[in-house]
Amino acid sequence: MQIINGTVRVFRKNPLARSLWARNSCSKLFVGGLSYDTNETVLKNAFEKHGEIIEAVRVIAHHVSGKSRGYGFVRFTSEASAIAALKEMHSQVVDGRNIRVEFAHKG
Repeated sequence: MQIINGTVRVFRKNPLARSLWARNSCSKLFVGGLSYDTNETVLKNAFEKHGEIIEAVRVIAHHVSGKSRGYGFVRFTSEASAIAALKEMHSQVVDGRNIRVEFAHKG
């Protein structure tokens, strides 16, 4: 975040800075760029080392075909765990693909 002449600017290149500025307290992460073969077990195993997960990890699938849409969500017991997971997992390789991790938007 940068303040110039009273105007607040959020750095666009840093997803953590953007997320911290744009959200309220949140422990739910959006995980994008998943392989279409990635399932909930793989996603949970990749993230659980960063803290206790309270909500079932979900990989979103097409309602007719059942095929993964390439993204999912992970909810941690604490915001600190979510922040640690975001820092460590953003741009990491899971199931052969670089993933994108951001705080989930409420909406």
